[in-house]
Amino acid sequence: MPRIRTSRTKRPPEGFEEIEPTLLEFQERMRQVENTTGKGSKSESLAPIFQLHHQRSRYVYDLYYKREAISSELYNWLLKQNYADANLIAKWKKPGYEKLCCLRCIQTAESKFGSTCICRVPKAKLGKDAPSTCVHCGCRGCASGD
Repeated sequence: MPRIRTSRTKRPPEGFEEIEPTLLEFQERMRQVENTTGKGSKSESLAPIFQLHHQRSRYVYDLYYKREAISSELYNWLLKQNYADANLIAKWKKPGYEKLCCLRCIQTAESKFGSTCICRVPKAKLGKDAPSTCVHCGCRGCASGD
C-alpha cells in the first residue's frame, strides 16, 4: 500500500500527475478486494490481493524499463513510496524470472519438499493430472519457458 502523503512529505517528481489516475485506480481496486470477505481458505482469499500487487508493480516496471515513459527520479520515488515492489522488480530483471508472479513462489523454505511452487514448472513438463493453479497467489503459470 502506498504511503499517505501529508504536508511534511516531499512532493512527487514531475510526471506523477500523468500516471496518478492509474495508480489511484489500482489503489481503489485493492481496497475493494480487501473489503470483500473471502470464502474458502486463506490462500484463496489472498490470491486477488497478490494479483493486484503484481499488476501494479508490473505497470511501474513497464513504464520505466519497457516504454521508458517515466524518469529515474520518479521511478525511485514510486519505489520508495511503495507503489511498486522493488524486490519483485529486481527479480524480473534477472533471466528466467521475467514472468514471476510473486516472491512466495520462489521461496523454497515455505514448501513441503524444499522446492519452488508448481506455477514455476513449465506447462509442457506438467502432467495432465497436476494442479494448474498456485496455492499462494492463484497464478496459472509463471515459468519463463511457457
